[in-house]
Amino acid sequence: MRYRRCVALAACLLAIAPAHARTGKKSPPADSSATEGPTFLGTYKDWSAYSRGSGDAKVCYALSAPKTEMPDNVKRDPAYFLINDWPGHHARGETEIVPGYRYQEASTVTVEIGGEKFAFFTKNDAAAGSAWVLNPADDTKLLKAMRAGSTATVTGTSRRGTKTTDSYGLSGVSDAIARIHEACGL
Repeated sequence: MRYRRCVALAACLLAIAPAHARTGKKSPPADSSATEGPTFLGTYKDWSAYSRGSGDAKVCYALSAPKTEMPDNVKRDPAYFLINDWPGHHARGETEIVPGYRYQEASTVTVEIGGEKFAFFTKNDAAAGSAWVLNPADDTKLLKAMRAGSTATVTGTSRRGTKTTDSYGLSGVSDAIARIHEACGL
């Protein structure tokens, strides 16, 4: 159930204007009557917050684009680190990685923050890959580490065997998480 929910969410999130998330510049809030696009909730240093949908389909999420992507000569779609709230599914603070490519089958992604490492499982859907914390109980530990840390380093392997290392700034993550919890009532 968690995987199906997240694949649908990841597909929805790709509709976000990547330039806004990458530059961190504020844009006006989306028209709340529009059901197609996300509603911009705010920018919090390295992180932006959004909500989308209503009722059981409502989801709130914070996201950040990497500050650095290595190797830098590899062509891929935009990458994001996300934190998702989905009240209709009783999900709060689920972390997700969208690497901008398909992962190597049965590979593991590692997120490192201040010496703590967290394992993520991978799943590919069509042309996109995503990764989620292997042990859902680790989401709470990961969020705590993110709030206390300054950088998250995400290491994964593409289906072509290319090892990537992305570095995400964690400045503002606490405020972005608080905003999505507020917006989704969690």
